[in-house]
Amino acid sequence: MTTLVPREPYTEEELTRLYPKHLKLQLVQVLLRHGERTPVSARFQNAGLAPNWPYCNAAKQLKASILATPDLTKWDGLTYRRRIETFGDDDGPIVATGPSGEFDSICKPGELTDVGRQTTLALGQRLRHLYVDQLAFMPKLISDSDMIYLRATPIPRALESLQQAFWGFYPPSARTADFPTPTILTRAPQDETLYPNDGNCRRYAHLSRAFAQRAADHWNDSDDMAYLNKILAKWMPDKKVAVDSHPRLSGLMDTINATLAHGPATRLPKEFYDSKARAIIDKIGVEEWYAGYLESAEYRMLGVGALAGDIVTRMTGSVEQNGTDGLIAVGGEDGRLGTGRGGEKNIKLALSGCHDTTLAGLLSALGAFEGEKWPPFTSHIAFELFTGGTLDCPSGAASPTPPSSQGWLSSLFGLSNSINGPAPKSDAIARKPIDELSEEQKKTLRGHYVRIRYNDKIMQVPGCKAEGKHLEGDTSFCTLEAFKSIVDKFTPKNWKHACSSNLDSPTFPARPEPAGY
Repeated sequence: MTTLVPREPYTEEELTRLYPKHLKLQLVQVLLRHGERTPVSARFQNAGLAPNWPYCNAAKQLKASILATPDLTKWDGLTYRRRIETFGDDDGPIVATGPSGEFDSICKPGELTDVGRQTTLALGQRLRHLYVDQLAFMPKLISDSDMIYLRATPIPRALESLQQAFWGFYPPSARTADFPTPTILTRAPQDETLYPNDGNCRRYAHLSRAFAQRAADHWNDSDDMAYLNKILAKWMPDKKVAVDSHPRLSGLMDTINATLAHGPATRLPKEFYDSKARAIIDKIGVEEWYAGYLESAEYRMLGVGALAGDIVTRMTGSVEQNGTDGLIAVGGEDGRLGTGRGGEKNIKLALSGCHDTTLAGLLSALGAFEGEKWPPFTSHIAFELFTGGTLDCPSGAASPTPPSSQGWLSSLFGLSNSINGPAPKSDAIARKPIDELSEEQKKTLRGHYVRIRYNDKIMQVPGCKAEGKHLEGDTSFCTLEAFKSIVDKFTPKNWKHACSSNLDSPTFPARPEPAGY
């Protein structure tokens, strides 16, 4: 519910079972929740909780890019120390201080803390141990990052966590002396789909409010809520704990989790850490925020459908080797898009810095989050694409067909790495629904399998259990064709248009629309 306690690295016996010799790992996409942070807003000062937390030593050594000459030929860096100014008792300006009078290292609301940097750095190191040291999937030493797709949401803690994880995966000792600047992709808030974007998707905001209200109607008068009120109501501004209280129950959870992840100087009274209370808060929070993904195809589409579509697009792009796996976006120099400096033909690793709502929303939309708790800080999902193996399919079904050996550049519009803004051919698989693919395109997908690991735990997509939809003997290896067909059902054709549509339609589906099929 708060800081993730990672399991020990896989043993040799586990590796043999989890990564069979007859399967070849082709692409790994990791979505990671940011590390530990401060609460997104100051709460419970009446309970003695300090409003300013002194856990951000990065504030002592922030760096800015500085133009050193008017002709844009020389740039330099300015290292500076940040202090936070606020209102004093007489409304005049004062410097914000921590619980022991600290001026420096003071965090802003929702900022990645020193602990969060440590855990995301450690995550990168754990990923390196698995994919470099144990599996030899990624090289020990890299001279460029064009085989690595890096992306983060516009929220600083997600970007900083991604940077820490990348540093852990490929520290300076694992990069050549001439290693060039890596590319990190971001989006404007109105285009962001790496988290459920209720601020820029009106229809999704309508749906999420409706499911939140349903949770409030269900839980506010329950025995569980009565228990929470018994021990915590005295600290609430309105003397009441509810799903929709002020702060909301999810806001209460946010502060509890943040305090548990940090030092004794920022602790709440012991009542907040009652084990039964925390279990109740977690259970209700998961229902409030994620039940919609389990029940509504529209909720899935608007919340995480575009992201799921991106993940599958990178998989099919890796199979077709046509640049839609992200290679076009990260390669090239000087504003040009192309094959990349190192001549790579495909992305092998994708790292995306995101949020708890990303991970739980995506797993819920795939029907793979049942019984799970709220994602702890620095949780991650690894989507692994494999090639090879044997399909568990009915007698007489088509056998797996290897991907075409056609070069990826020839599958583009006559493009080379010197052309700005290439686009894949219209007949690329990409986001084309599975039922619109030609038989030849479907054959291209065969022989490929998708497996999901969440915090090193194998997750099961229910729709992959059926005969013919998984690797023989292991339902956790979903065929790429089956996985794509499941994701296709909630991938929007035009996310922005869908976000502004059906605003007056009912918010709950007329009939069950279960996730993961």
